[in-house]
Amino acid sequence: MPKRANGDGSITKVKGRDLYLARAYVTTTSGLRKRVSVYGKTRDEAREKLTALQAQDHQGIPVPDTNVKMAEYLTYWLGAVVKVNRRPKTYQGYESVVRVHLTPGLGNKKLRTLKAAEVRTWLARVALTCQCCKNGWDAARRTPECCAAGECCDSRLSRRMVQSIHAVLRNALENAVREELILRNVAKLVQVPTPEYGTGRGLTVPQARLLLKAAGADRLHALYVLALAMGMRRGELLGLHWAAVDLDRGTLIVSSNLQRVDGALQLGPTKTTSSLRTLPLPPLVTEALEAHRERQAQERVAAGERWMESGLVFTSRVGTAIEPDNLRRSWYPLRDRLGLTLRFHDLRHTCVTLLLDLGVPPHIVRQIAGHSDIGVTMKVYAHASLDEQRKALGSLSDRLA
Repeated sequence: MPKRANGDGSITKVKGRDLYLARAYVTTTSGLRKRVSVYGKTRDEAREKLTALQAQDHQGIPVPDTNVKMAEYLTYWLGAVVKVNRRPKTYQGYESVVRVHLTPGLGNKKLRTLKAAEVRTWLARVALTCQCCKNGWDAARRTPECCAAGECCDSRLSRRMVQSIHAVLRNALENAVREELILRNVAKLVQVPTPEYGTGRGLTVPQARLLLKAAGADRLHALYVLALAMGMRRGELLGLHWAAVDLDRGTLIVSSNLQRVDGALQLGPTKTTSSLRTLPLPPLVTEALEAHRERQAQERVAAGERWMESGLVFTSRVGTAIEPDNLRRSWYPLRDRLGLTLRFHDLRHTCVTLLLDLGVPPHIVRQIAGHSDIGVTMKVYAHASLDEQRKALGSLSDRLA
């Protein structure tokens, strides 16, 4: 083999083992140039890892030090792994968890010596901590009402949030295992309480009919029809383009998602690959979309030069995308008139639950809703209605009588 030039790194066979060692000097998270090692079962595999390591160094991305602290490693992981490979909204959520919870709680711990007991103790403390006391929310008020006044309001994180914090830490440490920085993922050894999903959410068929009737005069009537009859997510509805709707063939393609990321509205891909789907349009939806298209054409004429063509199905009165949070301006008055306390997302839940109540096979419901796993369809959304439970128990009682 010809001698490698200075700076090219080196590849050698590990004595007595079917393993190859590749080493090169790169900049680590500590700011120092250090010789870092990677391994491969073949020389080619070791060379590929060495090339990737050097390419990362050339891009200015530091390599985690073996003695790196959790704060430094998490910063590296967010920038070099999550930001590059995950969607912007996912990165935003991970970054928030790291900044607010992981770095303050575990940032001074060393990556390679972090123990499961430390993670378990810290997560238990996070779950029991009053966030009002921790963040000084009440103290910031002009007139303290609870914690700062000596009466703790015990405002704790939800089980779902604690589970999310654990999941982000687990994902970060799993990447460290893949990069051979640690031998095992201690977060996997820690269990957190499973979130409790409430039952009874969603509308009954009569309530859904009443809602659609009440929304008949609303300029976003078609949006409520799609939410109830198709089970589409809020971002999918607001990111829907007319190009994805074929009223003649009666089909609709769910392929985009409108979200606010880092302060700006962004039109991106669907939540998961399973969320990308083509759905048939039932007559109720087709009629609503045809009426909405006519209404939008009238608004385009009324707006004149102020109209900004976006190609979106649901827009503001001047053609721009609708801010997702602004949908509440239409939804809250509508639900309040009907005496409901549901979230907009519960319209999607209603669609899934009613389909299951009709006896539609779960795998078909999963395809319609765009769930990544059928377990989500059954565990999170499939809360049987009281009528269905009464029917089932009645059938059993008849058999036993």
